[in-house]
Amino acid sequence: MKIPFLLPKIDHERVVAAIVAAEARTSGEIRVLVARHKVEDPVASAQAYFNKLGMAKSAHRNGVLILVAPRSKRFAVIGDLGVHEKCGDSFWTGLAEAMGGHFKAGDFTEGIVHGVERAGDLLARTFPRTPEDASAGPPRVTEVD
Repeated sequence: MKIPFLLPKIDHERVVAAIVAAEARTSGEIRVLVARHKVEDPVASAQAYFNKLGMAKSAHRNGVLILVAPRSKRFAVIGDLGVHEKCGDSFWTGLAEAMGGHFKAGDFTEGIVHGVERAGDLLARTFPRTPEDASAGPPRVTEVD
């Protein structure tokens, strides 16, 4: 989806807090990636980073990656096979539209937090946390060149 203009400063602490809250309810993993380089195809780039980061190696295949590419004015939200099987294309389309609405209004932090929260709700319903689940480690909000 296309972002209307360059991304201003994101409230990193608020995004991390949303990831922590979401991951506390699920065995799934949520990562946010901000690409500083131009991205022609945000979905393809998100898939490549998803694999490069090892997110496709989880037992339940229940990771979600949000990629924001401000220089290209684009973003993508993707889920692994296990997540996609539970929600289908309509979930991702609706989520992208909602996030895009926040971005168009200039509230980029809110758009990302909204995406994290909605993805977290889906993961909590379909892949709830169990006592056996190990922590995914620190929340991951990453910038790449």
